[in-house]
Amino acid sequence: MATEEDSCPHGDVDRSAAMTDDVTTSSRVERILDTHREALQDGQLPMTVYNDEEIFETELHRIFGQCWMFIGHETEVPEPGDYAKRYIGKDPFIFIRGEDGQIRVLFDSCTHHGSQLCKAEQGNSSHFRCPYHGWTFKNTGDLAGIPLRDQAFEGLDPDEWGLHEAPRVENYKGLVFASIADEGPSLEEYLGDFKWYLDVHLDIAKGGMEVIGEPHRWRADSDWKSGSDNFSADSYHTGVAHRSVFEVGFGDEDISGTAGQETQRHVTHADSGSTSLRLLDPEEEIFFGYPEEYITDENLSDEQYEVAAACGAATGTIFPNLSFIHLAATNDPDKPLDGFFSLRQWQPVAPGEMEAWSWVLVPAEASEEYKQRAYDVALGTFSPSGNFEQDDFAVWDGIAEAAGTVFADKQDVQMNYQMGMPGIGKAEIDEDWDGPGTAWDDNLEEGTCRTFHGNWQKAMNGEEVGMRYPRDHI
Repeated sequence: MATEEDSCPHGDVDRSAAMTDDVTTSSRVERILDTHREALQDGQLPMTVYNDEEIFETELHRIFGQCWMFIGHETEVPEPGDYAKRYIGKDPFIFIRGEDGQIRVLFDSCTHHGSQLCKAEQGNSSHFRCPYHGWTFKNTGDLAGIPLRDQAFEGLDPDEWGLHEAPRVENYKGLVFASIADEGPSLEEYLGDFKWYLDVHLDIAKGGMEVIGEPHRWRADSDWKSGSDNFSADSYHTGVAHRSVFEVGFGDEDISGTAGQETQRHVTHADSGSTSLRLLDPEEEIFFGYPEEYITDENLSDEQYEVAAACGAATGTIFPNLSFIHLAATNDPDKPLDGFFSLRQWQPVAPGEMEAWSWVLVPAEASEEYKQRAYDVALGTFSPSGNFEQDDFAVWDGIAEAAGTVFADKQDVQMNYQMGMPGIGKAEIDEDWDGPGTAWDDNLEEGTCRTFHGNWQKAMNGEEVGMRYPRDHI
């Protein structure tokens, strides 16, 4: 339910105490972070953070090197030996289920001279053999073989030279996360109250959700934060950027979230995420477009079940770069709406450049016919060739291009994120909202986006993420 926000995090920061990473920042980065902190209190954002070499390098250490990062879904590696290549920031890992049944996240680098082991994007293997000198490792990461060992490495203890692993790996209802920081909050602590909303999406289907096919991947000249910001709950763009989708009959404006709909709720809270819920007529149970026979209330509270029943679509972001969309949609105006759940990850590649990953999930107990139909709908809407997807990437690259200019840096160009702040707009806090966090009574607000950027600010200063702004700044 709606509660008062945590204390304001905008006071002076002792960076010497806050910075837990051993990477130092330049005076220029410090200046940008100071500007960012002060500007965000007024609902503004320095444009340069969307395309800057020094900012990008600091993000890799302070954000991707510290936070919990999504690796994949357990149904991608159902059998012993199943694996897939994954990344934390730009660092390569092998997401694998070992012969012992345990899921691991192994650093993709031979412990001899460092060559990468895994060349295929996914597959099944009992061992990985280094192409450089032939050291061989089991799918549990244990060192199993060394060429000419008796002559070359007599006396070596193989137990000391297995593959390095991400120091912390945890699973939340099939979602596997890893952190390369030795210490920090547990995944459950990190997700906090946002679990309430995740559960709505993961527990509404009988048997849970499963991944269909490989994740779609594509490069874009856009900063990774553009995706996270947009999916945090930017409904304001829907009626403009996606107008053509509605004009040709591929989208339902009520479900897809055009601006100014009082049936929507934008929710942000004191933990790691923000979400937008498109709540339709509660008398008409829609459940994200799923047929009734695939729905269950077994693991949901009454309030969670009511939200799912009334919801035609939802988006959200878990800091830093895992987003999702749960949507009733169609890829053919003459066919009915069908539901699917898509996880999106915005992988950093370079300043102003990212690689987008998109997984399609469906109810595990659905028919094969329905699963294929849902996959086709996802492909036609939110994939590299999807009609919604192309609209977003057509505008995000312009942000990165402008952000990388000398003008934006020298003139300290600010972007406006003030919608929904006191005195700007008519959105108000919904005091009757039953879920955790703070909810707005319509979608013309940007407090959810400001929360994402506030967490970015905290992470870049070495502080623990999971914050909100006091109401007079939200």
